Amino acid sequence: MLGHLVGLLRVRVLRGVNLAIRDLRSSDPYIVIRMGKQKLKTRVVRKSVNPEWNDELTLSIEDPTLLIKLDVFDKDTFFDDPMGNAELDIRPLVEVVRMRLQGVEDNTVVKKLVPNRQNCLAEESAIYMSEGAVKQDVVLRLRNVECGEIELQLQWIDIPGARGV
Repeated sequence: MLGHLVGLLRVRVLRGVNLAIRDLRSSDPYIVIRMGKQKLKTRVVRKSVNPEWNDELTLSIEDPTLLIKLDVFDKDTFFDDPMGNAELDIRPLVEVVRMRLQGVEDNTVVKKLVPNRQNCLAEESAIYMSEGAVKQDVVLRLRNVECGEIELQLQWIDIPGARGV
């Protein structure tokens, strides 16, 4: 099993900002994160268009060229309403991991990504070193919906015995 893995990616789903209203005055949002065959879900936050999740989900990375896909839904009794989606490319994060930076001061920004038509970034995203780990703060603008952003923090986790990046 470890032979196929290059590492783990901890995805901390922090919060949603100004999400779409799908019920009478609010929504009951949750997020489904997919990468390849993996599918992870956050918990449902009741009656909020500005939910605070602070959920930690971990993806096993076999192919770092695959996109992470986020779908936001409103939990309902019979059918969960879509509330937008976004995609995230982790290749820039993996490039920084491959640099094998050591002795770098905490919170040193190694790379910055800017929003453009090819990504879902809502604002500049920094990839930085923190406590010896490569991390990235991300704000994604949701697509296929009238409004909403999702804030994430990514952290790369090396696995002893994995083939590495």
